[in-house]
Amino acid sequence: MDPTDIARWQFAITTVYHFLFVPITIGLSAIIAGYEFTWLRTGDERWLRLTKFFGKLFLINFAIGVVTGIVQEFQFGMNWSDYSRFVGDVFGAPLAIEGLLAFFLESTFLGLWIFGWDRLPAKLHAACIALVHVGTLFSAYFILAANSWMQHPVGYAFNARTGRAEMNDFAAVLFNKVQLVTFPHVVLSAYMTGAAFVVGIALWHLRRARTDADRTLYRPAVRTGAWIMLVAALGVFVSGDLQGKIMTEVQPMKMAAAEGLYKTEKPAAFSVFQLGSLDGSHETFSVKIPGLLSFLATGSPSGEVKGIDDLRATYEKTYGADPGAAYYSPGDYTPVIPLTYWTFRLMMGLGFAGAAVGAWVLWATRRGRTPQGRAVLGAALAVPFLPLFANSFGWIFTEMGRQPWAVFGLMTTEHSVSPGLTTAEAWTSLLTLTAVYGVLAVVEIRLMLTWIAKGAEELPTPADPGLSPDDRPLAFAY
Repeated sequence: MDPTDIARWQFAITTVYHFLFVPITIGLSAIIAGYEFTWLRTGDERWLRLTKFFGKLFLINFAIGVVTGIVQEFQFGMNWSDYSRFVGDVFGAPLAIEGLLAFFLESTFLGLWIFGWDRLPAKLHAACIALVHVGTLFSAYFILAANSWMQHPVGYAFNARTGRAEMNDFAAVLFNKVQLVTFPHVVLSAYMTGAAFVVGIALWHLRRARTDADRTLYRPAVRTGAWIMLVAALGVFVSGDLQGKIMTEVQPMKMAAAEGLYKTEKPAAFSVFQLGSLDGSHETFSVKIPGLLSFLATGSPSGEVKGIDDLRATYEKTYGADPGAAYYSPGDYTPVIPLTYWTFRLMMGLGFAGAAVGAWVLWATRRGRTPQGRAVLGAALAVPFLPLFANSFGWIFTEMGRQPWAVFGLMTTEHSVSPGLTTAEAWTSLLTLTAVYGVLAVVEIRLMLTWIAKGAEELPTPADPGLSPDDRPLAFAY
């Protein structure tokens, strides 16, 4: 294999793996903060138990997420030095702010939250986890600003002498039109994912509850999580619709590839199911909904949507012969059609399925009901993974749909790889990181299953106020 192919596989594996933890971190931190503030407002100790229970799971997820995220920074220097040199002046500012502001905000207040139980005032302690969540939002915003620049480069000037893109408008980078629709879409999907995580675990415990105390503990978690799932899902659908229209405007080839639309159509139909030739060059069979693609792409059921063949010809006139011809057909600016087509549908299908399960959970637990049976067990096991995998397929579509461009219209993936990278070096780093990530997966799953099985622990009995501090038992939150 060519070093570029290996480097792409490595970046894909490490990035998709890392992003399994990100939406849970964002969504779960918000839910935990809500639980703790609810406890402060109501004095109901059920919410405190839920805060501590899901707090442990959050910490496990956060720790593994940080470890896997650090590797992403090294990717640019290891395998993608030409890319780093080209985009460094643009990426430097948002990524530096993400590290110095957002991550420090998260880690500082997370430390205070972990070690501040019974040491900080209750309201201040709850504010710490709320600030952790704010930090995750800042982190997401600045990282997505950098990614949105790759999708739609703005606020820069190309320096022909140095061969670099140099930022000349920081506000344009931060408020890129792609960024303004991508950020709410990603954050809302994270809320949906974090809520699904809570619903699945709480529903499993509710199903196996043997006492009224356990049922009254886990039912609120199930129902609050399901409501958050539904509200977030509605936001995901709306923001996703807006994102599709912006995507059609700035990257029409990505929308055409997502649909497998080879010929320009007005109006354009959306294919629910499609089969194509083995080389992905044309459609052989499809089941379509008339006018739906036009609405998704343009907002009008009669709008025109450019096809792959016409866009390919346009790109050849604009950019010349495809410089990514080592990975695609000569003169072909299209991504891998089957991959973009099916990841787009898996993203949407799993998202809709997650919302449907959330609605069913609300119905099944209405008026104090405790659902039983295999359907409940299946829902508990499936619901955390539906929005989680929808997130993953969405990002695979987003990044693969841009190919052969690393930075759309400016730099191809072929020209982004480190020029001195050898096949042996690429294989070594790929196999090493994959093995390390495999070990981390075992650690994550083992820790998660152990603490999930334990459930929410009983609160400790308050110490006898008559005892001196030296006589009281030592206690630690985690």
